[in-house]
Amino acid sequence: MQAPFISGQHRVLAMVTSLLAVARRHIILFGAAKFGAGLLVGFALGVYFLPILTAEDGLDSAALAQLEASAERSGTFTRDLAGSDAFHWGEGVVHVSQQRVWLDGRIAPGPDYRLYLTPAFVEDEAAFLAIKAQSVDIGPVKAFSNFDLAVPQGVEVGDFPALLIWCEAFGEFITAARLS
Repeated sequence: MQAPFISGQHRVLAMVTSLLAVARRHIILFGAAKFGAGLLVGFALGVYFLPILTAEDGLDSAALAQLEASAERSGTFTRDLAGSDAFHWGEGVVHVSQQRVWLDGRIAPGPDYRLYLTPAFVEDEAAFLAIKAQSVDIGPVKAFSNFDLAVPQGVEVGDFPALLIWCEAFGEFITAARLS
């Protein structure tokens, strides 16, 4: 009468051992998946927040007033462009002289923004990509409000009717303005 009970104990012991082996495997896989997901989320957050944390200070009102006297042309960044959205936008007045481009306003924060003079006004990614080769990269935008960039030597700003801010890291349109 003992024998069936012992074999039943062995079956239970074998089943418990098997379940523990499966649980260990799944716990390790689940832990690895959580670790991988955490790395991915952490990297994505770092790419987004690092530029915000390291952003330069924009111009103060006195510097903006001093620059405004030298403005030859200006345009307006608005949030309602076809390529703009809740995460990619700009607002304010952008001024251009032969030596400088500056914004009296703000743009959505993000990584790797570049300011381009463009041969035509465009308001989305596809339209910009079609004319990017003819556009002139003025430089990196490192402040998200009241930024100021020097125009590279040899660039004739009067030859360009518009300018645009583009995120090189993600290929995203941020904002654009017609110059007059």
